[in-house]
Amino acid sequence: MNSLDREKQAGSDKFQFARLMGYYRPYLPLLLLSMVLVLVINAAVLIKPYIIKHVIDSYITKGINDRSALWTMGIIYFVLVVIGAIFTYAQSYILTYVGQKIMFNIRNSLFTHIQNMSMSFFDRNSTGRILTRVTNDVEALNDLFSGVLVNLFRDFVMVIGIVATMAFMDFRLMLVSVSCIPLIVLATVIYRIAARKNFIRMKSMIARINGFLAENISGMKLVQIFHREKEKFRELEELDREYFKFSFREIILNSFSRPLVDIINNLTIAVLIYFCTERVIGNTLEIGLLYAFITYIKQFFDPISTISEQYTTIQSAVVSSGRIFEILDTVDVQEDIHGGRPLGPVRGEIEFKNVWFAYNEEEWILKDLSFKIEAGETAAFVGATGSGKSTIISLLTRFYDIQKGEILLDGVNIKEFNLLDLRRQVSVVLQDVFLFSGDILSNIRLNNSEITDAEIETASKYVNAGGFIEQLPDKYHEKVKERGCTFSAGQRQLISFARAVAFKPSILVLDEATANIDTETELVIQNALAKITKGRTSIIIAHRLSTIRNADKIIVIHKGRLKEMGRHTELMEAEGVYSRLYRLQVTKK
Repeated sequence: MNSLDREKQAGSDKFQFARLMGYYRPYLPLLLLSMVLVLVINAAVLIKPYIIKHVIDSYITKGINDRSALWTMGIIYFVLVVIGAIFTYAQSYILTYVGQKIMFNIRNSLFTHIQNMSMSFFDRNSTGRILTRVTNDVEALNDLFSGVLVNLFRDFVMVIGIVATMAFMDFRLMLVSVSCIPLIVLATVIYRIAARKNFIRMKSMIARINGFLAENISGMKLVQIFHREKEKFRELEELDREYFKFSFREIILNSFSRPLVDIINNLTIAVLIYFCTERVIGNTLEIGLLYAFITYIKQFFDPISTISEQYTTIQSAVVSSGRIFEILDTVDVQEDIHGGRPLGPVRGEIEFKNVWFAYNEEEWILKDLSFKIEAGETAAFVGATGSGKSTIISLLTRFYDIQKGEILLDGVNIKEFNLLDLRRQVSVVLQDVFLFSGDILSNIRLNNSEITDAEIETASKYVNAGGFIEQLPDKYHEKVKERGCTFSAGQRQLISFARAVAFKPSILVLDEATANIDTETELVIQNALAKITKGRTSIIIAHRLSTIRNADKIIVIHKGRLKEMGRHTELMEAEGVYSRLYRLQVTKK
């Protein structure tokens, strides 16, 4: 699939709108109830001018002072006002409830789908752009589902009701009153074309700004170290200028809409008065009827103005829905996440057989790579940056799938296993530790209710993390801020070790896990590493070669190919790539 950066329409406006309507299906009874309330509200609104007409023509113009009848008319008018207010409140309550439930469902569906995407999807699309889909674009649908659609129904019924009422009262005057409709249709078509193009560009700019902000906030330390604040500000300023241009154009379009409708409204009233003056003077047209028609024309144009203004909301929702459906329709999801054969007890034998892999079709990262790690062995991967060491881990956990060859676990192709079962058997400790906001306990447990507090404490002490945790004011309930910024690199790493041990994996992966730890802390955890790797298959992506001297197998990767394999002493005697790298590090020390 192409990047989300490409703003393409997933289908026509009608198709998008039809898909959006599908979210109303579970709430159809409430929607129908809301529409019934709309009919009652509209009826109350339509009757009120007729009551005033009746009072003017039957009593005021004839000089009849029937207080009883006038009180009755006043009470009926007041009751209609109260009914309209109560039913309007009930309708608003129902629509708000339905709208929020639909927002909840869409946001959850979108987030669940994103969670199931393969890593290649996240490689192609920035965090800011994805975040825009889940936040801004979903929120753009809120007004649509919280009232616009039913209000459009209300306005449409109101227009039909007004035309029908005017036709019943005086057919000729009704024709005069609706003579403005061609002008309204023409203005709406022109506005629609201009608004849609502008909306697509606006949404694209919002996504770009969000992406820029997310990237720069994450890298703020680097920005400040290299004094790039002014340069980054200028970049944001340029994006803001582009966004302002489209945003201002939207304001102009919206500002033009209502005054145009008002002009047509007053023009229609002027034409009506012109046609009625002679009839009123000649007593062939009642003044009350003229009043009623003027009132109905104003009421006729109110929904027209509202429809015109709500088109902005609809257009925004349609554009946003296209971007949301673009993700939901993406088939770049991990296969077999809930399917595949269950993975029972794992011995931990891993074999790569003639594996070829590329992130894109142009550059192979791994080239015909073959090796075997026996169950319970500790294997270390060594190689220059970009040689493909970390890629091997991503392939083992099926964040990516290989193009050629096989990856076997206990002699079975990993593609045959249930993906969730496969990942439960592998714990990965990364060089760049990620801690979620919460507390230490929740960061080790990661919402796995099967892991008890006692097991977390045992795992923490096992990897020597218990020492510093016990010294904290709230111990295991100590608050963790975003990404664990209040802890040192070594402390974050120890927490990640405790997390790995608590999940009791069959296979443990340490992806340059000691690269960011000082020598003193490294000595503290070496003991723990010896214990947690014992009895399980362990893979170490090595940065400091001194830490892997006791590995059962050292695999040297060079430009995506297997260069050397053996124990430390064997490779040192071979005087190859490993020996050269090891001596180089020792010399530097």
